[in-house]
Amino acid sequence: MIRYITNQKAEIDIHNMQRDQAKRYIEQFLNKVNGSIREVSIIHGYSNGTVLLNMVQKGLRHPKIQSKVKSMNPGITILILK
Repeated sequence: MIRYITNQKAEIDIHNMQRDQAKRYIEQFLNKVNGSIREVSIIHGYSNGTVLLNMVQKGLRHPKIQSKVKSMNPGITILILK
């Protein structure tokens, strides 16, 4: 699920997705997103395993990603976009 918080921030919830499905979902969003979005919070969870967390923090690569920030909430990673 994608939710736009402000005109510069979005949130993507990938709970209950398989690793490859979640990666494609995020990549498709990043391919389509306009330049005004600068921050994307990825809600991947952590209590049911770390597959999605590891995919987002270590395996996800995209030309629009400038950096990744670990949130105070261990179930969320923030993508800072170019």
